[in-house]
Amino acid sequence: MLKLSAALAAFALSWPALAQTAPPPPSPADAIPADWKPIPDGEILVMTLRGGHQVFIRLAPRYAPAHVGNIRRLAEAHWWDGTSVNRVQDNYVTQWGDATETKPLPPMVIANPPAEYEWTRFDGVTAFARPDSYAARTGHSADGWPLATDGKTSWLTHCYGMVGVGRDLAPSTGSGAELYTVIGHAPRHLDRNIALVGRVIEGMQWLSSLPRGTGDLGVYESAGERTPILSVRLASQLPEDERPRFQYRATDNERFAAWVRTRENRTPPFFTVPAGGADICNAQAPIRRAQ
Repeated sequence: MLKLSAALAAFALSWPALAQTAPPPPSPADAIPADWKPIPDGEILVMTLRGGHQVFIRLAPRYAPAHVGNIRRLAEAHWWDGTSVNRVQDNYVTQWGDATETKPLPPMVIANPPAEYEWTRFDGVTAFARPDSYAARTGHSADGWPLATDGKTSWLTHCYGMVGVGRDLAPSTGSGAELYTVIGHAPRHLDRNIALVGRVIEGMQWLSSLPRGTGDLGVYESAGERTPILSVRLASQLPEDERPRFQYRATDNERFAAWVRTRENRTPPFFTVPAGGADICNAQAPIRRAQ
C-alpha cells in the first residue's frame, strides 16, 4: 500500500507537465502584431436593433466616397432611428430603411450620387491561383477589401456580409438611406450594378437569422414582421469609452499571402483532396476586436 501511495503521489506531481502540451509551431500564415491595423471611428457604423442587438459595419469611403458621405450624414442626423428591417430574401439579402419610402432625407444628402460602381485603378495586392468566373483577376486591397478587375476597371465584390445601397431602376443610384447586406451565396452578378459601401464585421447573426419575408423578393407584408431599428450611429458619435474598437489584418505581406494559400489548399487530417484554388469571397480578410 505504501508503494502504491508513493507511486500515485509521484504521478500526481508529474501530471501538470504531462497535461501541458507544447503549443504548435508558428505557421507562415500567422499574423504578427504589426499586421493588425486600427479601423478609424469614422469608418464604423453601429446599428442597434430591437432587443439591443448590435450590428457593426465597416464603411469603405475610399471606394464609394459620395455614398459613404451620405451615410455619415444620415447617421449624424439620426435618420434611421425608428425605421426597420423591411426585407429578408433567403440566400440573398437583408435590407433596411424606411418602409414607407416617404421619410424626407436630411439636408446635404444627395438623392442620387454618382454611380460609384467601378473605377479605373486596381489596387489589389494579393492574387489567387485560379481565375475568377466574374473577373480577369481578384485580390485584396492592402487594408482588406475584396476587389476584382477586368483589366480596364475595378470594383468591390458582392461577398457574404458586404453592404450595398438599394436603388430604383437606372439612372437611380440610391442615396444610401436603403441599405442591404448579403446573407447567402455571393451574388456576384450584382457587381458593377450597385454601389457597395461596406461590410458587416460583427453582429451578422442579427440580420442573417431573421424570418424570411413572404412577399415578392422577401419583402415583409406587414409592419409586425419588421424588425425595428432603434438607432444607427457612427462610432465617432459615441462617447469615447463606448466606441467599439476593431482592427483589420493588413494583406500586403508574405504572411497574408501564405494565409490565402491555406484557403486555397485545405490540409489533412480532415481534408484529403485540396481544392487548388479559392474564390475571393471564401478568403475575406480577417477583422477582429482590438486586443
